[in-house]
Amino acid sequence: MWSDNGRTMVGLKNEFAQFLERCSSDIIEYANQQKIKFKFIVPYASHFGGLWERGVQSCKYHLRRVVGNAHLTYEEFSTVLAQVEAVLNSRPLSPMSSDPNDFLPLSPAHFLVGRTLTAPAYDNLVETPTHRLDRYQRVEQIRQHFWRRWSKEYISELQTRTKWRLNTQDLKPNTMVIIKEDNFQPLKWHLGRVIRNIPGKDGISRVAEIQTASGLVRRAYAKICPLVDPDEDSLGSQELQGRGHVAAS
Repeated sequence: MWSDNGRTMVGLKNEFAQFLERCSSDIIEYANQQKIKFKFIVPYASHFGGLWERGVQSCKYHLRRVVGNAHLTYEEFSTVLAQVEAVLNSRPLSPMSSDPNDFLPLSPAHFLVGRTLTAPAYDNLVETPTHRLDRYQRVEQIRQHFWRRWSKEYISELQTRTKWRLNTQDLKPNTMVIIKEDNFQPLKWHLGRVIRNIPGKDGISRVAEIQTASGLVRRAYAKICPLVDPDEDSLGSQELQGRGHVAAS
């Protein structure tokens, strides 16, 4: 497990080691059996963090812009941060299974709470003038602004890391994909599985037919982002490590 080399992280590692030594020999034995080690990147070299540091940068960038000069109380700002945290932890990572009828992806939330994060539906407040909103609606508007900005950037980042961007082959049937949509509620990802590719006159496929929970849809490749199956992406993982990105071991 890799971590930043910040003082709080190093202190936590030392405190956690003392806790394990005092209270939980079973956990120590399990960690040794699984060969789990805790490692730190080089001090003052955040670029060694690779993918996770890119995620931190993206979150800070959009958070500054959606909060802006808003005058929030402590409770309101805590609510915004909790909602932003939920948005980040809802992001799809990879398919949960190869079942063509399973549209549930693995997300960070599964490691935290064991299930997908959900949120109640709310009116779209993105275009509503701020002076017409009460305090909670203002917080909700900030969340919706953050979701709209960050989710688009996250999907674009995924598209640049998938192997099919080189046009070496069509999307494989049953591949789980994220479909770009502009009007989805926060924490709601439009997911589906590829049924077939639709080639053009030149024989190159630029459109795919996708099975979603609500039916069949057709989308251009520019509007879909494949979730790479970790079992089939050993080459891609090596490529990321070669660029300085960090992979968990």
